[in-house]
Amino acid sequence: MDIDKIRNLTIEPIVQSYDKRDTILHALGLGYGLDPLDEAELPFVYEKELRCLPCFANILCHPGFWAQRPEFGIDWVKILHAEQHLTMHKPMPPTGTIRGEYRVAGVEDKGEGRGALLHQEKALYDTATGDHLATVRSTLFMRGNGGEGGFGDPIPAAEPVPEGKADAVVEITTRPGQALIYRLSGDWNPLHAEPAIARKAGFDRPILHGLCTKGLANRAVLAHYCDNDVARFKSMFVRFSKPVMPGETIRFEFYEQGGGALRFRAVAAERDVVVLDRCSAQVSVN
Repeated sequence: MDIDKIRNLTIEPIVQSYDKRDTILHALGLGYGLDPLDEAELPFVYEKELRCLPCFANILCHPGFWAQRPEFGIDWVKILHAEQHLTMHKPMPPTGTIRGEYRVAGVEDKGEGRGALLHQEKALYDTATGDHLATVRSTLFMRGNGGEGGFGDPIPAAEPVPEGKADAVVEITTRPGQALIYRLSGDWNPLHAEPAIARKAGFDRPILHGLCTKGLANRAVLAHYCDNDVARFKSMFVRFSKPVMPGETIRFEFYEQGGGALRFRAVAAERDVVVLDRCSAQVSVN
């Protein structure tokens, strides 16, 4: 791994426009609208008074898989999406044109044979107003690297979620074909569509996108703690621990910390497996 080339990497700003179809399609990919009589979800899937989900910021203005380029010396086949942190500065407009600015914030070297963590940061701006809308930090676990040095300030490890009885539990059942809808928002990895590719990766069926699982957490927080008011959603951090199979029910276990601070985990109920761990969120309190 060439640390100097990664440190000096420049990614040109990426501009992306989206319309009401894109906003609605993203919400449909997260299972909104399954109950046509649920008026609380209607603003996310109907153009009248349309609202854009905060988690749409995670997928906008994606720079592509630059780590695949041979000059960086990254064993990209062994990369895993480890963590994702979203901070909202202002609500996403329901339609618009967004500019994404990127930087590699650092590489944490875990030692030879132990891998390395690569942190990259994306800032999203509304081109019409200049408003800074969101900041997204993604952490990649490079299993095939390590022992090659690093740079940047290390990010403190997330604390474990409290044990004991949760303050609130929210369950969301995914659709068997949900990955086929969610991928239309921009992640075309065949792992989420082709059974043969999934089997080669060690799964008996296509798996759900990690950012779709995070979007489900966004959906649970909005519904239970924000009355579906996107302006009250401030931030969310998740650690991806296990994949979700489309059709599973995801159980979100919330622990309230006061002042709108939340800790939570997500469990695939049918398998009793934690799929998101050490998670946190912040909402504004009325």
